[in-house]
Parts: sequence; C-alpha cells; structure tokens
Amino acid sequence: MTQNSDATPFTRFDVVSDHSDHYYSAYGKKQKYGGSVHKLIMKEWRILENNLPDSIYVRVYETRIDLLRAVIVGAAGTPYHDALFFFDINFPSDYPTRPPNVHYRSYGLRVNPNLYASGFVCLSLLNTWTGKKREKWDPAQSTVLQVLVSIQALVLNEKPYFNEPGTGSPGGSAGEKRSRAYNEDAFVLTCKTTLFSLRNPPKNFEAFTAEHYRERGSRIARACGAYVNGRVGVGYYRDGVEFEPCSSSKSKVVSKKFVGLMQELYPQLVQAFKKNGTLLGDLVEQLEVKKKTTPVNKVRVDKKAKVGIANKVIGKLRKLFCLNKKKSQKMEESDKEDVNAGVAP
Repeated sequence: MTQNSDATPFTRFDVVSDHSDHYYSAYGKKQKYGGSVHKLIMKEWRILENNLPDSIYVRVYETRIDLLRAVIVGAAGTPYHDALFFFDINFPSDYPTRPPNVHYRSYGLRVNPNLYASGFVCLSLLNTWTGKKREKWDPAQSTVLQVLVSIQALVLNEKPYFNEPGTGSPGGSAGEKRSRAYNEDAFVLTCKTTLFSLRNPPKNFEAFTAEHYRERGSRIARACGAYVNGRVGVGYYRDGVEFEPCSSSKSKVVSKKFVGLMQELYPQLVQAFKKNGTLLGDLVEQLEVKKKTTPVNKVRVDKKAKVGIANKVIGKLRKLFCLNKKKSQKMEESDKEDVNAGVAP
C-alpha cells in the first residue's frame, strides 16, 4: 500500500522525492553525472520497472538520479522468510565502469555472513569479494537488477552458513549441524530486524512495511512456535504448512539457546504485530513450549522389563537363601554329632 492512499497498491517500482534518510544522500551530492552516465541510469530504471520479481520493490528519486532504495522479501524455505531487507544504492559518477555502491540497512545486526552489521555487502558482483572473473562486475553487461536478484538468491539463501569461505559445502554431517545452528541465529536476528523495521521503517516504505507485516505477521508468529517445538526445521515453515525435505529431518532438533531466545523475543513480536493491526487469531502473547514426554507404551514395556529383572533377582536371592539355610542346618547337625562323640556314654 502507498503512504498516501490505502486504496492504491504499492507498485514494485516508483519515483519519489524524499531521500533525506538515504545512506548515500550526502555522499554523491557534489558529484556530476555526464550525459552518457545519465542515459545509462535511465536505462537501469527501465530495466527495473519492467523486470522486477514480485518479491523486490524499488524506489528511485526524481531529484537524485544517482540514488535508489530497494527492499527484498525473504524467500520461503530460508531462515529469512517473510521478513523485509532494505538496501540503499548509489551510482558512482563513472558508472558503469565501477559497480554501484550498496549499503544494507542492518539496524546493527549481522543476519548473514555477507551482510555486515556496518551495512557492508560482501558480493563478487559488487567487487567487494574476490570471486571468479565471470562472477565480478562487467561494465558491458551487469545491472542493478542482477545485483538485487543475486542478493536474494545467493546471499539470503537456505543455508547461509556456507556463504562463509572455508566452511565447506552442504552435505557433510558436521557442516550441516553448524549450518542448522547458524539458521537458528539468523532467524532470531531476522525477527529482531522485523521489530526494528516496524518501529523505524525507511522513508517511502512506511505504509508498505506496515501492510506487509499485517499480512504476514501471523505466519511469522506461528513459525516461531513450530520451530521452538521441533515440529519443523528452522526456515521450513511456509503458507501455514510445515514442510521439510527428507534429507533435513534431523534439523527438527533445536538448541536450548534458541528456545530461550525465542521465548524472550516472541512476546515482543506479538505486541508489535498487534500494534500494527495484524490479525493473530488464537495466538497468545507467550510462546508455549511443549514438554516432550515418553510414550505410554514405552513406559509399560520398561515397567515390565524392570519387573522381570526384579523377579529374577529375588528368585536368585531366595535360592541362595535356601541353600545357605540348608547348609546351616547341616553344619548344626554335624556340630551336634561332634559334641555327642566327645561325651562319654
């Protein structure tokens, strides 16, 4: 929804005027943009306007063509699902010789190995990481749209732990275990990012942020319960349906640390969603953590096993007791004979 009218849909691409809170607002103010650069930026605008996917929204500025702001919706099947991630972008004066400058609106949180708390974005396409030549910025072919899609697909992905160099590739048991732990942390930080976004949304995205979380807040809250109670692995909650690949069945186990953090964070989320006008249905303000109990059948089997063992032990003791009793009786009779033998008739 737009800021000015609740009846007008929030378009994926639009031109706005207020850039006062843009990270690069003062950065390129004095830079001059020649005719060729101006044309290329206008070309970028057209590419974005006509080709943005449903999950990415962009605002450009009528008085500052060198600036744009984008928001990416976290994809299903990742620890970032349903959350909003904002990026401020600046075209350098010699664009496209150099790639655009990109700043992540982090709220001081590092939700991903490639997205620093400082806002730095580590990506080969931006020449901020030493990737292969074909992965780096190509002035003849690369575009801002490619940058945004790359961040969504390659950075905010299913297993962000493996984005970090030296962590290996998915598949190994040790790496997968660390990846699941990382997803727990990523989801917690993503929930915190959601709180900050609701409290202080970027300019020109205030109404969009509020409407987005009115629609998805209930799903996020339900996902919290599903993860904490181990019904599904972190990241695998979508459209009210819990799903998970067969290969990831072990990821249903969550750490005590994660449970504790979510119990603390969940009430804050519910309060923020309620304040925002989100319909939460039967969701309560406290996160219910179900205690795992031993199945009744198993208990019965265990009791029978214990009774059987006890009977065997008692039987052995009784047998031993009887033997000792008989032995004692024989010894008494023997002693009597010896005594009788020693007495004169």
